[in-house]
Amino acid sequence: MAGRSSTLLLLVFSAALLSGCASTGERQDYLRQAERLPAEVSFAEIDELPGTATSLTALIDSRELQSLMQEALDNNPGLQQTLLALKQSQATLRKSRGERYPELEAGFSASDTEDSEEQYTGSLTLSWQVDVWQQIEDGINADEQSQFQRQATYQAARDTLAGEVMSSWLNLVAQKRSLAIERRRLDTLELNEQLIQQRYQRGLDGLDDLDSARSLTYSTLASVRELEETIQQDERALNSLLGRMDDNPYQVPDQYPSVERPLTGLPEQTLARRPDLQAAWYAIAAADYNASVAYKDLLPRIDIQAALEDMATSPSDALLTDPVWNLLGQLTAPLFQGGQLYAAAEIASLDTAIQYETYRETLLTAVEEVRNALSLEQAFAERRDYIRQALDKQSLALDRYQERYRAGNATILELLSVQQETYDLESQLDSLIYNQLDNRITLTLALGLGIDE
Repeated sequence: MAGRSSTLLLLVFSAALLSGCASTGERQDYLRQAERLPAEVSFAEIDELPGTATSLTALIDSRELQSLMQEALDNNPGLQQTLLALKQSQATLRKSRGERYPELEAGFSASDTEDSEEQYTGSLTLSWQVDVWQQIEDGINADEQSQFQRQATYQAARDTLAGEVMSSWLNLVAQKRSLAIERRRLDTLELNEQLIQQRYQRGLDGLDDLDSARSLTYSTLASVRELEETIQQDERALNSLLGRMDDNPYQVPDQYPSVERPLTGLPEQTLARRPDLQAAWYAIAAADYNASVAYKDLLPRIDIQAALEDMATSPSDALLTDPVWNLLGQLTAPLFQGGQLYAAAEIASLDTAIQYETYRETLLTAVEEVRNALSLEQAFAERRDYIRQALDKQSLALDRYQERYRAGNATILELLSVQQETYDLESQLDSLIYNQLDNRITLTLALGLGIDE
């Protein structure tokens, strides 16, 4: 027994000596570099209107919308695929953690040869790779980081899906408001036709005016039909997000809901909340651990095997009643494999660099999205003020032209033109309101303020 222990100690000592012959390479600390990048971001120069909402869920106070969001989170097939991938990574992690422990195998065999008695062999073998260089632990850490990456990816998918449901629902409100405006335009045009017919019968207007009015009526009818079809398609799109197979219409409010402005907070803390950025960071960590594993493949490894074996002429006697045991320690070191191990280590190291650049790209995208959304918030507010003032002036002009037309001082074409401009401005203002509210959903997602769990 003492001789075997001495042999194991010699193997460990030899492995330590051989480790000097293998280089693990000079590798950059990409994780530390990635951690410093968000601190370089600033939104102070364009963030003039601080918000109050601290999550995507808090943007719109609507029980109906909250119910639709939850239905999508429970039933959307794309999100369920992401969840299943997360569960796969959790199972992979449990599997890799098992490599920390020895493997125990039991065996039983029987042999029968001519002119000899039957022989039965029972065995019990314990195998274990000594994790001298923490290579196995690095592999487990890589799987843990991959699991964290999957978790962050799943959270990003949940937030994105919830944002899509909110935008789709808000878009239905906008489309039905646009339809209401077009229908009011159509009612006005039909009243104009009746008025022109009455004036024609009295000899005050000609048929040319009636043809012009009817042309606008048919054009508006086409717009109404287009909006009706668009609404039906948008309802089907929302049903798909919810995982519904039916084609039920939605009852949405006639007025826009109140959509809060998200709280921006400190930029480095804000962007750190983005799950896609977290996933990119975990990808660097996983690649870094995998690179460490690849470099340690160049180092020697120690395997220990202990076995119990018993041979007998009957099955019962072969069940380790009087076994013979042996202990084997084995030191192996790679000497020549045509440069495959060095190439594998270089590939793994380059993969870490690739993941770092992916992180930088994700961060740049995040910064662009936040800055664009903040800039649009201000631009939409200013444009709304301008269009609202223009609509006020246009409404006054419409009143004047209606009076002038009744007095015979303006033609029907002039009145129709002013009416169309009025409805166009009203439609434009409504679209700006929708775009600003929808942009707040985009801004919230860009800031990493996801749904409340």
